[in-house]
Amino acid sequence: MSGEFLVQWGWVLWLALILIFVIIEVFTLDFTFLMLAGGSLGGLVAGFFQAPLWAQIVVAGILALLLLFVVRPPLLRAFRKGGDPTLSNVEALVGLTGVVVTENASRSQVKLANGETWTARLVDGLDGELIEGDRVVVTAIEGATAVVVPAPRKEGQIS
Repeated sequence: MSGEFLVQWGWVLWLALILIFVIIEVFTLDFTFLMLAGGSLGGLVAGFFQAPLWAQIVVAGILALLLLFVVRPPLLRAFRKGGDPTLSNVEALVGLTGVVVTENASRSQVKLANGETWTARLVDGLDGELIEGDRVVVTAIEGATAVVVPAPRKEGQIS
């Protein structure tokens, strides 16, 4: 009975799979579930040609794999091609220079080149302290603290 049911109503199962994959794709936007929906569409088409259930599954699986490994990568590259390469948020702060504006034994305040003032500390393993007026370069952001190193001195620059 169940075999006859699947043969007769298999198209409904394929449509349900396609619908589920498309809904998941709307939330992930990664084209993975869209490719799986395409594979399921292949299984649906195979079912319309009276292929047995095992053949429908094989067609769906092979088509989904082909779509995942052949169509998806160029599709992702095409959609990411026009993306804005400008760094933002924390990534934009790494590499900025700044000047120590207040000094403290454990934490100092540094005014960065973009105008923001951050709590700062020297990178681990570096001896010394941050002294008011020192120029620094941000190497990382840890929470609300900029991890800095002394900026390289330019030729002819007075300390």
